[in-house]
Amino acid sequence: MDERTRVLEVLYCGAGPRLLRYLQRHATDAGVAEELLQDTFVAAAKDFDGLQAAINQEAWLFGIAKNLLRNRARRARLLGRATLNMELTAPQTVMDPRIDAMREEIQKLPEAQREAITMRLVDELSYEQIAEATGVPTGTVRSRIHHAVQRLRRWAAARSDGTGRPRNVSAAHAREKGE
Repeated sequence: MDERTRVLEVLYCGAGPRLLRYLQRHATDAGVAEELLQDTFVAAAKDFDGLQAAINQEAWLFGIAKNLLRNRARRARLLGRATLNMELTAPQTVMDPRIDAMREEIQKLPEAQREAITMRLVDELSYEQIAEATGVPTGTVRSRIHHAVQRLRRWAAARSDGTGRPRNVSAAHAREKGE
């Protein structure tokens, strides 16, 4: 096995699952996400020198994936088809109305803040990795996440009934949850 193949294989095994989850959150179906994952690694293989020169190879791959998503969205708009779902769609095992409400509020964040906070919390990327993937300074990433968190905290505080529960959660639901 040559060096290029070995490096790509190690990256695919290590970063592939997180890249796929990132792409699945933005693509309409699993097939599109898998196709974009493959396209990400094809692009990396074509620009192997760029991959080798990257400060953080995983973040570099996220940057490629993000650009591929943007290009696909642009093509879809030009063709008049909606092929992307820009929602946060983490699997939900517990039926808790607060989770859905928080997802809705996250969707209301400005795109740059929403992207930064989901890359940090869902994809578990470091600030530096997010900066490299999005092409902005690390300080900008920190600022975006800070402002997103502050906005979400203000929203949660405005909804709280003083017990830490949102105002619209019924007492029966709270009792059911043991609160």
